[in-house]
Amino acid sequence: MDLPKVSIVTPTLNAGSVLKNELNSVKEQDYPEKQIEIIIADGGSTDNTLEIAENYGARILENPLKTAEAGKAVGVKEARGEFIVLLDSDNILPTDQWLKEMIIPLLENPSAAGSEPWEYTWRKEDSFITRYSALIGMNDPLVHFLGNYDRKNLLTGKWTEVPRDEKDMGNYLLVKLDTRGIPTIGANGTVFRADYLKNNLEGDYLFDIDIIAKTINEEGSVNFIKVKNGIIHTFCEGNVGKFARKQRRRVKDYLFHKSKGDRSYEWQTSRNNKGLLIFIFSCMTVVPLIYQSIKGYTRKKDIAWLFHPLACKITLWEYGMGMVKGMFIKGQLSREGWKQ
Repeated sequence: MDLPKVSIVTPTLNAGSVLKNELNSVKEQDYPEKQIEIIIADGGSTDNTLEIAENYGARILENPLKTAEAGKAVGVKEARGEFIVLLDSDNILPTDQWLKEMIIPLLENPSAAGSEPWEYTWRKEDSFITRYSALIGMNDPLVHFLGNYDRKNLLTGKWTEVPRDEKDMGNYLLVKLDTRGIPTIGANGTVFRADYLKNNLEGDYLFDIDIIAKTINEEGSVNFIKVKNGIIHTFCEGNVGKFARKQRRRVKDYLFHKSKGDRSYEWQTSRNNKGLLIFIFSCMTVVPLIYQSIKGYTRKKDIAWLFHPLACKITLWEYGMGMVKGMFIKGQLSREGWKQ
């Protein structure tokens, strides 16, 4: 099979502590090297990020707006591949077959806009926060209560609870998403057809789930592929303070871009409102969270489940404070001193 050219797009800002692991896993792929283009969209790193990127032959582009969403937009606009892989600097490809496993289903299904792993890869050696995120299939525990997560969740045994049409093709699922809802598809190893991203990208930021929402609003549905493999996401690496900061960034940036009219995906639905109320109740009473931790432990014996109640409480606090502050102050979280 003649494999197509792919562009790996990675936004960075002082990502030297993780970038080598990501790029090394890309270089180890059983895929023609000349068919892989690595693009680093850098927001002004002052550590060894750029030196590492140069050592791996990456094209380095400037990202003056600094954020990951802006960096993705910079990289997508300059990408030369037929397919674009949105790969974060703290991602690691778990096997040397990963890229083939993501691309071949897209060649077999020309109508699919992209492909995405259906789980996060759990590794014993990772930190407790990284293992917790792999176990629950998300980095934001609120999404468990909303049901629109996009990776396998051991608490439910599902990769999402969003209503959809789905066909099992053996090594992957062919999924049709429509107006009934959208999982949080788009980051941590998601592959898109380059034309699809370029034709739907508007402005200086790429909000991946918004692009899918735009397609559904205009065409009624979109086809997507969930590959039965995983991706490693070294999220926070056991640093609870960094976990809190990332939640703070998530809500502050969302409210800022929503106020500017940059965001088109509507999170507020009757289903989501119900899930939000259950989340708040669970955090206030704690008992449901402890029950979920015990349930998770019975399915995969890992003490990382103990982080679940704290992760939920931190998320409630950061989102609650962010909403209150957002009523008076609109602005992104400062990237001053930011690092992975």
